[in-house]
Amino acid sequence: MAALSKSIPHNCYEIGHTWHPSCRVSFLQITGGALEESLKIYAPLYLIAAILRKRKLDYYLHKLLPEILQSASFLTANGALYIAFFCTLRRGLLTIYMANLVLLFCITAAMYMFFFRCKDGLKGFAFSALRFIVGKEEIPTHSYSPEAAYAKVEQKKEKLEDKPRKMNIIALVRKLVDSICKKGPRHRCCKHYEDNCISYCIKGFIRMFSVGYLIQCCLRIPSAFRHLFTQPSRLLSLFYNKENFQLGAFLGSFVSIYKGTSCFLRWIRNLDDELHAIIAGFLAGVSMMFYKSTTISMYLASKLVETMYFKGIEAGKVPYFPHADTIIYSISTAICFQAAVMEVQTLRPSYWKFLLRLTKGKFAVMNRKVLDVFGTSASKHFQDFTPRLDPRYTTVPPELPTEFS
Repeated sequence: MAALSKSIPHNCYEIGHTWHPSCRVSFLQITGGALEESLKIYAPLYLIAAILRKRKLDYYLHKLLPEILQSASFLTANGALYIAFFCTLRRGLLTIYMANLVLLFCITAAMYMFFFRCKDGLKGFAFSALRFIVGKEEIPTHSYSPEAAYAKVEQKKEKLEDKPRKMNIIALVRKLVDSICKKGPRHRCCKHYEDNCISYCIKGFIRMFSVGYLIQCCLRIPSAFRHLFTQPSRLLSLFYNKENFQLGAFLGSFVSIYKGTSCFLRWIRNLDDELHAIIAGFLAGVSMMFYKSTTISMYLASKLVETMYFKGIEAGKVPYFPHADTIIYSISTAICFQAAVMEVQTLRPSYWKFLLRLTKGKFAVMNRKVLDVFGTSASKHFQDFTPRLDPRYTTVPPELPTEFS
């Protein structure tokens, strides 16, 4: 048990911002570094999202930049305010442990897909994102009847037949898939009228695999072009990288497993039921094995809890707490940051690397040796580090450094 009731005589310079004795200067340095990294994260993210959602020119001119700055300022505040309150309070909380990643994602995916299939279950971006991923064919309520939809599909085919087709790569792939699954069956409850069930699943995999592959390629473009002249061979890693295929396999297998399970349940039960989405979503969650991401899993799980909480409020079964989401987020952030100071070994390496990136490496130069008195082994991974402190600003004579970083 950590002895958190103990106190230590050191000031915030000796423990926290060991790179500079001034609290104000350290705060500004952390803020500047965090803002720079936040812009690097959110600028391409929002740009890619806008392209995928086919935003109009007005969005790029008037809304894109404010949204990027809003999200960047939010992430910047996490790092900047932490060091500010560290200097003010120098206290914190204990850490918590993570749940099983894949199982958590399976449960989260099951509930998301169930709400997606239910009427008014999901709204806004979550609904639009899932409709883009799995397709509108899996939405049970349509504004047109199956017969009318089938007629529209036939008309569309006739128009396409009248126009000459260019045999590009996409057309060749589509022709190959159609030839493989040309005579496959389709259940009467299935709404993918253009394809049979087998072709429907295969096309879903190919489509989302391509999307995942292209997204990962786009994210690697800045780092690849930095080495364009010094290491031209690294450009090949832009296209032939393991992470590119992992994200593609994750999205592609998620969609194909979900669609395949949904079709299978329609065949064996002879009906289309919203409850099918729970089973199909849970099985599709196994796709997380291809792209294990704590960030994705935990974010979606937290948003699911938020969605269920607000649905409980709408139903009158859960009390409304003003600013509850802000309070929960603040507590969670405090716990994670406390762990980053007192028990770095309990954090996932990816999150620790993210904190180092956000603070330009300054999180690693805290004087954790003086925190070992609390019994959390704070300096376990920092035994070789001793900060170089200016004795004029310390309350305890500093230990002579054996190695500097």
